Amino acid sequence: MPLKISLKPGEKFVLNGAVIENGDRRSVLVLQNKASVLREKDIMQQEEVTTPARHIYFPIMMMYLSDKQNDAIYEQFVVRMNEFMSVIQSPEVLAECVAVSRDVMAGEYYKALIRCKKLIVYEEERLK
Repeated sequence: MPLKISLKPGEKFVLNGAVIENGDRRSVLVLQNKASVLREKDIMQQEEVTTPARHIYFPIMMMYLSDKQNDAIYEQFVVRMNEFMSVIQSPEVLAECVAVSRDVMAGEYYKALIRCKKLIVYEEERLK
């Protein structure tokens, strides 16, 4: 099933590891086959990795954008997820952590990223 992406002027996105920037007008792209795509709002830079949940998101993002298996990045994810889960008491959040882990193990990295955003929101609410 094709993926339709509407882009704002100047919006950046990553397509299979290549950073692409839209021109000065709105545009629509239709991807006809499977590809790793992240919009600018979903891309996390290394300097933004400042909290435990963000330490989970970043390696998932890197696995999603990588074209090959990287055991070191996967191990980083596992360590950070275990650390995060060891201090969480909310059953709902723990269930979300398990779902993120399940998605990562299944290679469903984009789904894991979307779920991990919920962990970031939860963490931000707790840190306030």
